Amino acid sequence: MSNSETTQPAARIPLQMDVEFRRSYSRSDTKGKLKNISITGAFLELKEVEEIMPKDKLLITIYVSGRERQIPAYVVWNSNMGCGVKFLPNNNRDVQIIDDLMYFVENTRSSQREVLDSIFKKVS
Repeated sequence: MSNSETTQPAARIPLQMDVEFRRSYSRSDTKGKLKNISITGAFLELKEVEEIMPKDKLLITIYVSGRERQIPAYVVWNSNMGCGVKFLPNNNRDVQIIDDLMYFVENTRSSQREVLDSIFKKVS
């Protein structure tokens, strides 16, 4: 076994993000939703019944702060709810937009927690 096979998966951050994706051999986009993400992969919930199979190659379109990137990925596993994908970044910009998305999601959650904490302090 190589080191990448024995290491634990990267920590996932939950999110709800609409995306478009297409299989590498398809010409049309399909809609889905990222339900969690890490720097190495994500869970892609399928909005329509799709026959996505392990090892299928996908091109996932991600939008962050007015930027759009198409991130190559492949399907690691599938279920009736969606599929787990592993990102196959082509360059640092692909990695950067995933990292920026994760930062944005975490930062938004921190801001929401701070607002809730201040409300609870005033109420108590």
